[in-house]
Amino acid sequence: MTATPRPDSSILKAIESLNYRATVGDVAAQAGLNINLAEKGLLALASQADGQLQVAESGEVIYQFPRNFRNVLRDKDARLRRKEALEKIWRVLFYLIRMSFGVVLVLLILASFLAILALTIAANSSRDNDNGGDFSMPTVWFTPDFFWIFSPNYDRRRADRQKSDLNFLESIYSFLFGDGNPNVDLEDRRWQSIAAVIRNNRGAVIAEQIAPFLDSIRTPSDQESEQYMLPVLTRFDGRPEVSPEGQFVYQFPSLQTTVSKQDRQWLPAFLRESLYQFSKASSGQITLAASLGVVLLILAIVLTAMIAGAGAGLLKAIAVVSLGYSAAYLLIPTVRHFWIKGRNRKILERNTEREMRAKQIAQANAIVQQKLAYAQQFAAETVIQQSDLIYSTDQDLIEQDIDRADQIDAEWQRRLEGRE
Repeated sequence: MTATPRPDSSILKAIESLNYRATVGDVAAQAGLNINLAEKGLLALASQADGQLQVAESGEVIYQFPRNFRNVLRDKDARLRRKEALEKIWRVLFYLIRMSFGVVLVLLILASFLAILALTIAANSSRDNDNGGDFSMPTVWFTPDFFWIFSPNYDRRRADRQKSDLNFLESIYSFLFGDGNPNVDLEDRRWQSIAAVIRNNRGAVIAEQIAPFLDSIRTPSDQESEQYMLPVLTRFDGRPEVSPEGQFVYQFPSLQTTVSKQDRQWLPAFLRESLYQFSKASSGQITLAASLGVVLLILAIVLTAMIAGAGAGLLKAIAVVSLGYSAAYLLIPTVRHFWIKGRNRKILERNTEREMRAKQIAQANAIVQQKLAYAQQFAAETVIQQSDLIYSTDQDLIEQDIDRADQIDAEWQRRLEGRE
């Protein structure tokens, strides 16, 4: 028996943002999804979450869901509950992994310092015994405020430092590995923006309006041939129309039907990628993190020199681990710094290219204006009202026929009068 596929999470979010009632075009536009995927996802969701289907006279299908549809899904699908539980466990586990890098750093610093202290005491004791002198324990000074670095708000106690939402242990991980890809949602934003452009123009656009949101335009010939529009047509069920002058405009019928009138959505002129940031930690946190790495490296070198020639043992293991950890600790951020510079340079180039294409449509020449005017012939928006519905799965068919009796009689009367 084939398991019922689980709906895409972007469809669930789209349904919630659309007030739990939408057409396929509404969901595809809101989530930036392929029309066919949106339709399949809505059918799967309706079957699993007690959704209702409503059919308009035009044949358009409206999907309506209960506001607690996520709970309905969770109650019906044990796999979904397991997935949510695993996600919660992973979030906790990943947080502990992030914290572990700072914990290991501090422990190695303490272990190296104590190892050096023990070796120093042992050496002094041996010399004192040889000389018959008295041994005195060296004085070790600890800053009384040492443990403030483990407080989530420790950086805010320093008025002269940049504020940060990261605590000390989180800042260590951020210093080492950064804070993830700032453009992880880039493709979602791309297709949502393209769908919004189409919706803002009532389902009919020209290629120049879409170009500022794409990256597949690499040469002037690509721009002239408008090949880059093919994925857009495929995703949103569009079709090209040719003007008398042989110019293309593009119509998207599936995005021209909605259950509520669409207000014009504000959009940026082009798709802007965010630059990679070295770390979200404050400058004070970064300085502290780097300083602790240097401290560990110095301690590891000193400890290695003090036990040179000694056999395998705990102190030698501490020296080897501390030396390797401190070297990697300082090397990883250094390499990442140069990697980020190269990555950001490419991002800036792509942003500049998209911005230039946006300026071209803003400063439309005669040809572009001619295409825009022709596209308006295909612009339309159909809002399905409650009175347009001819069938709904939440009512008995006989009841619906009774409810629609007056509407049917009026339609027949209109037709009879038309024959006279």
